[in-house]
Amino acid sequence: MEAMAPTSDQLVEALRPVEDPELHRSIVDLGMLRRAEMSGDGVAHILVALTVAGCPLRNEIQNRVSTAVTALDGVSSVDLEFTVMTDEERAALREMLHGSPGATAGSGHAHGHAEGRAIPFSQPGSKTRPLLISSGKGGVGKSSVTTNLAVALAARGHSVGVVDADIYGYSIPRMLGTDRKPVVIDEMLIPPEQWGVRCISIGYFVPEGEAVVWRGPMLHKALEQFLTDVYWDEPDFLLIDMPPGTGDIALSLSQYLPRGEVFVVTTPQPAAQKVARLSAAMAEKVNLPVRGVIENMSWFTGDDGKRYEIFGSGGGAELAAELDVPLLGRLPLVPALREGGDDGRPITAIDPDSEAALTFAEIARAVAEDLRPKKVFNPELRVI
Repeated sequence: MEAMAPTSDQLVEALRPVEDPELHRSIVDLGMLRRAEMSGDGVAHILVALTVAGCPLRNEIQNRVSTAVTALDGVSSVDLEFTVMTDEERAALREMLHGSPGATAGSGHAHGHAEGRAIPFSQPGSKTRPLLISSGKGGVGKSSVTTNLAVALAARGHSVGVVDADIYGYSIPRMLGTDRKPVVIDEMLIPPEQWGVRCISIGYFVPEGEAVVWRGPMLHKALEQFLTDVYWDEPDFLLIDMPPGTGDIALSLSQYLPRGEVFVVTTPQPAAQKVARLSAAMAEKVNLPVRGVIENMSWFTGDDGKRYEIFGSGGGAELAAELDVPLLGRLPLVPALREGGDDGRPITAIDPDSEAALTFAEIARAVAEDLRPKKVFNPELRVI
């Protein structure tokens, strides 16, 4: 007996679980589904409105819609057409997802966007944990640690974003392998995603090979926009790849993210440890807690199987003891870790059973579980 064709309502319900791959919301709830009808020959006629013309993930949407509809009894094929949202529809979508620029503002508030939108991660009700990955000096592998820790947290099922705040030395897009630029929906930026991690960086907006030559106010404006104009959708963790040192950007981020947690990356040698101590001292000065130390380049394992401590030993443990925080992990010096950063294939994603990836997985577990803040922030709670 031939199956009865589904009704339009049944088509809509079958498509409700289908999410826009960038916005992570149902295409039905977002108003993207414009038509869902059956014809007598078993063909499902579907019309979907893309958020922008030239949507980079159109093929992914097509695959998801076709898979969902063809799974229904009585559907022999899918006739899928696309249209594009109007400017007014995009404005309404942005307001639904992100609010209007002045919706959550406190006039002149230190944590507000210049146009009025507040930084969501500074608000007491935010579930997001901002993790500031810092180092006193460059060259210790801070960006590699940020990238792989983000991927390791995502592998544990967390929603994760990364802000590449190292404006002059941006490298996170290359390390994550995100070759797509952010999509703009009515001035709301949708960050590209790779390995389960969303990322924003000045690198998406600067022509390749061109240096960023900006004074302080432009830097701060860019960072503020990364936190307010990007649609992060309340991730569990927002990792900030800090610039090395204790300059203006670090100071601004401490003001923008008063609930931030600082994690210091160092190498084993005393010189790096002493400089890393400065970034911890700055965190203390601006009332941000240092939650842990991560030691990178701890040893190299030769072909003979022997560990060689090329950069000395003990620096991470000594710094952690001095700061009275845990040493969360010691990462080996392995070519695959560096190669993964160069070609956008982080070792944590492509070789999860390697020594380095297992160390990142343990660091991610400790950050998510052992160091989970005990204080619960609830905006509804009022003390009278």
